[in-house]
Amino acid sequence: MASHLMKRCICLLATHQASPLTVIGSLRLARVPCKMMTTTHESTVSTLDSLLNKEPLFTPYPWPQEVDRQIEKATTPDEVLELLDGRHKLHHNHAALMVIKLSRLLADKHQDRDSLIKDARVQKLFRTVDSQVSSVWHGTLMNLLRSFYTLQLPENFKPLRSVEQEVRWRLRRVKYKNLVFLAETSIPYMQEQGSKELLTELLMHLERRWAEIDDCRTVVTLMTKAGHLSEALMDHLEDKFLELAEQFGPEDLRKVMLTLASQNRRSVPLLRAISYHLAQKPFTLTRGMLIDFAYAYGKLNFHQTQIFQKLAAELLPQVSSMTPSEITQCSKSFAFLKWLNLPLFEAFAQHVLNKADSFTPLQLSNMILAFARLNFHPEQEEEFFSLVHRKLEPELAKWNPTLHVDVVWSLCILQQVQKAQLQEVLRQEFNSQFLDGKFPQNQNTCQKLIHINATARLEHPEYTGPFLTAVTPQPPTSRKMTPMQKDLQDILKGWLGSDDKARFGETTQYGWELDAELVLDVDNQPLPMKNFVAPHLAQPAGTQPLPPGAKRLVFLRWEFPNFISRSKDLLGRFVMARRHLRAAGLLVVDPYIRSSLATEQLVWKGRTCVSRVLSDSLPEISA
Repeated sequence: MASHLMKRCICLLATHQASPLTVIGSLRLARVPCKMMTTTHESTVSTLDSLLNKEPLFTPYPWPQEVDRQIEKATTPDEVLELLDGRHKLHHNHAALMVIKLSRLLADKHQDRDSLIKDARVQKLFRTVDSQVSSVWHGTLMNLLRSFYTLQLPENFKPLRSVEQEVRWRLRRVKYKNLVFLAETSIPYMQEQGSKELLTELLMHLERRWAEIDDCRTVVTLMTKAGHLSEALMDHLEDKFLELAEQFGPEDLRKVMLTLASQNRRSVPLLRAISYHLAQKPFTLTRGMLIDFAYAYGKLNFHQTQIFQKLAAELLPQVSSMTPSEITQCSKSFAFLKWLNLPLFEAFAQHVLNKADSFTPLQLSNMILAFARLNFHPEQEEEFFSLVHRKLEPELAKWNPTLHVDVVWSLCILQQVQKAQLQEVLRQEFNSQFLDGKFPQNQNTCQKLIHINATARLEHPEYTGPFLTAVTPQPPTSRKMTPMQKDLQDILKGWLGSDDKARFGETTQYGWELDAELVLDVDNQPLPMKNFVAPHLAQPAGTQPLPPGAKRLVFLRWEFPNFISRSKDLLGRFVMARRHLRAAGLLVVDPYIRSSLATEQLVWKGRTCVSRVLSDSLPEISA
């Protein structure tokens, strides 16, 4: 191609030195031998003739021949290899096309690859490809490399290395669509084969030439296949997505969302653009699309109320025809989003009751985890949990111990745990694997075991054991105080006038952290509490009993992340926290942020606000 371009340029340049009459035919000079040009510069003409008559770097691709049709029509490897018998005139591309066809036939027919590769004719074909690789056309060369990879040839196989090297030399010259094809079909093989240099150069050229992208499919393909390997390329692809967003259909948007979710890439501009188009355009979303969008939004923890309402509204009429796996996945996705759509979840629960035999115990356990996160109790609660216990009872002990604890903890949140389930997880033989403290990842499970133990002690008076022994809840991790937490402490300290009349940030033996704790006398006046016994703390303190009529008042601060999205209802675990502390005899005050918007947050202002909070609790305190 370059030689043809040079030929035209040289001939046109020569016309500038020719007589005016020859300029008229300048557009035809690329196809006319230079010796036919009328010019006064005979020496220049002879020089140009010698240059233009040289053999071009790439020969033109010939018209399809009979052998091309036979290669395409071949249905067995033998039919392809018979073309090597010498009766057919083969040009430089035919050997590559035959290798490509062989790889496709092996993939389709699942024939014995090893025996075929050892065939002498195939080995001869490989040698021919190796010798002619520099003459193979670009598109065929990219297909040839993919075919070599699919044939699972050894890494040190010479024809494979020759093709890889040739591809590296041509990456700068090929069209961008060839680079995309190579990324789409060959990147996994490059990673397995150890072709790091080729992979690095491919990513470099994809990144440098990203402006050549002009269609949605290329953006989606590169995001899926190569975006996770190059941060710079992914940034450019996101820019190109925003440029072409108007052209994306629902299927393309789904693929982009799933790609972002798989890479855990929370790109807010992209998510906002996708949400806008999903909400504003009259897309027809299939059930699979709805489920995938719900999953991706949940995985990325991106909240978009209008989209959630649309997903729930379109899923609701389809619940009766959904499979158990789809029901389970949807419930988990909405639980991650903290989005409780009561009609939809009631439909989920009813579907479980209607098709109980179709749900496996593992699917039911995932439903329980989702319901517990949202503190959702079905209308037919007794019937639903009877089914759950019947299905889980023979299987629960066989599962992974961590999942076993999660399920029992979720049943504790929903107040549906049974005595046998408590006994199983509170046995020393079972819980010692988590309580030995050797693995940091066990800390979350240990905390759940403490909550289960608190449920057994506080909410099941008929339960006689076993219980956890000698377990100290982990103190709260050092983290930055929220504005509301800081204001609460500052105002309480200023109102009380003494540091010994309150405790802040203490952890109870039930596994819950208290934002603040006071002791009030019979007249609801705060008392110094340093010497009073505090059996509810993880590290019990003090020796003196509380005065007659005295009460413990604790503050549990609830902020936006503690609530179900767009609701004043707490998430399940925080409902259990409040329930446990009240069952332990503590009086709970719940100051909370009333909106997710910072401008609408509850602001604490001096003694007046604290007094109001206390006065709101006086009826309960007096009781």
